[in-house]
Amino acid sequence: MIELAPQPLPTLTRWFPAGTPGPAAIGEHVLATGVGRWLADRPVQPRAIAVSCAGYVVLRGAPDTLTADVLAPLAGTRIEAPARFLPALGAAFERLTPWERMIWTLQAEPQSAPLPFGVTVRRLEPADTDALHDLGSDASWISASWGGPLGLASSGHGCAAVSRKGRILAVACTYFRGSRYEEVAVFTVPDHRRHRLGLACVAALCADITARGRVPSWNCSVLNRASRLLAWTAGFRLAREYVHYAVGSPVSRKRLSA
Repeated sequence: MIELAPQPLPTLTRWFPAGTPGPAAIGEHVLATGVGRWLADRPVQPRAIAVSCAGYVVLRGAPDTLTADVLAPLAGTRIEAPARFLPALGAAFERLTPWERMIWTLQAEPQSAPLPFGVTVRRLEPADTDALHDLGSDASWISASWGGPLGLASSGHGCAAVSRKGRILAVACTYFRGSRYEEVAVFTVPDHRRHRLGLACVAALCADITARGRVPSWNCSVLNRASRLLAWTAGFRLAREYVHYAVGSPVSRKRLSA
């Protein structure tokens, strides 16, 4: 697929309906923030279009002309697409692994999360950029949808539990910002887990999202028990399930010609 310039883009309403929780919000997030890529099978009157951000891809349109070469730029991502795309995806990549997911929305009050002495929960600020960097590579994903720590710290869409020395112990942020729903993500440093710091950050972030007139949503694997438990504790309830696909490397040309 070829990358499209941010402007002008084709009319997107028929490709990615606005105002729904889950993967469709990726398109709205990329339009609003400029973080991510738009790709299509051709620049004029595309028949298939994809939006990509932080390793997640939403693919829509008609798969008829999507050859392995056209799909190759999507290698190594997690793709959400209608079932009609599966034959083309299966032929284009060495691996196509289904990943069952759950979408939750905020429907109840969160459980209480008393903070340890000396820890405060507050909104992230640009001055927190270095502290986000200091979380290390294991936490790099938490800021990926904002283009990195500076983008997240400056976004106004994150809350952190911070020690008296300024160390970030947990952080929750809007991962994908839609016009109606904001998807929540959370990370807690390993040595401060099981102290409900993540819950405290999620509760503070959800209050901010609600104040913006939007609805917090949650997205996790059906196998991620810890994430499911945190979602429930924070007041989220299951809305629907879906499947996206982790794809591997493009098929080799030797295989294509066999």
